[in-house]
Amino acid sequence: MKSGNDPQTGLVWHERMMWHDTGSGASELPAGGWLEPGEHSENPATKRRFKNLLDATGLTDQLFLLAPRPASVAELQRVHTGAYIEKIRQLSAGHGGDAGSESPFGNGSFEIAQLAAGGTITAIDAVLDGTVANAYALVRPPGHHALPDLGMGFCIFANVAVGVRHAQAERGVGRVAVVDWDVHHGNGTQAVFWDDPSVLAISLHQDGLYPARSGLLDQRGVGAGVGATLNVPLPAGSGTGAYLAALDRVVLPALDAFAPELIVIACGFDAGALDPLGRMMLPAAAFGTMTERLLDAAGRLCSGRLVASHEGGYSAGHVPFCGLAVIEALSGLSAGVEDPFSYLAHVTGQEIEPHQQTAVDAAVELVPGVLR
Repeated sequence: MKSGNDPQTGLVWHERMMWHDTGSGASELPAGGWLEPGEHSENPATKRRFKNLLDATGLTDQLFLLAPRPASVAELQRVHTGAYIEKIRQLSAGHGGDAGSESPFGNGSFEIAQLAAGGTITAIDAVLDGTVANAYALVRPPGHHALPDLGMGFCIFANVAVGVRHAQAERGVGRVAVVDWDVHHGNGTQAVFWDDPSVLAISLHQDGLYPARSGLLDQRGVGAGVGATLNVPLPAGSGTGAYLAALDRVVLPALDAFAPELIVIACGFDAGALDPLGRMMLPAAAFGTMTERLLDAAGRLCSGRLVASHEGGYSAGHVPFCGLAVIEALSGLSAGVEDPFSYLAHVTGQEIEPHQQTAVDAAVELVPGVLR
């Protein structure tokens, strides 16, 4: 438990980001034809209910609230092409459209997406300034699928990548590690840093889920960046045992080898056992445990400089408790509430299975090749 004199955990939040309009849909697909219109999977509910739980438990009052500011066009251009940024701006000024592939948005979402990217920058700056000990950017829309010239998978701008480039360009940070545990592969983050030895991009994800043929073991970067991309594709059905084995045997040794000056978590909760868009088995407590281990690594390697930026997670009931577990781990505080889904920690599938162990073993072989 932290004392009253310790720096707090920062929380980036703004209601405006909940107004990003993805329209109607049929789960993650656009409605039409034989797909009856309904609520799109990427809607405000999970993020707003996460914040509501922090408020209702009183935990928000013990955090350091950080007001996000929009990322400038120049900041976005460190990652995205000018033509892509202008396309989003023009569509947003009208009736909206699609950023590329499965990334619908409405009027005004350009400015909201700027706020999401800028919110991640805000969190990073607060940690680098020492204003807070660590920070969570509860932002929307998500970002880890966004390519330099194309939006994908609900993502418009690559929030984490924009934040990392800001830290390097404006704050003098050299090596940065990104740890992405969203259930889908962080293909956008991988693309941005594909040939860059200064950023270690690690992705733990469900093997073969989304995008197809992305996040394979042999995707390790090119040129000077070979070894700075590290993918850990885990079999569907992986639970706490498999994830902690991957963290302990792959992620943490890779971080030690790379020696980052800042660690950023691309924090998706769709590996949760109740998520409709993933087939993994994590209970909320597992996200807290993983956060604790990365926080410990940050303490060893980079003076505790750790930032998490919100990505996916589509179970409106479960996500708030997954998020609460992360905030409790970051802050060292307890909300004093029982997780109503705690039974998930005891269902079949939490122990690592032989085929999952094989997948982790394969990723372990890549760790010696991580750049220093």
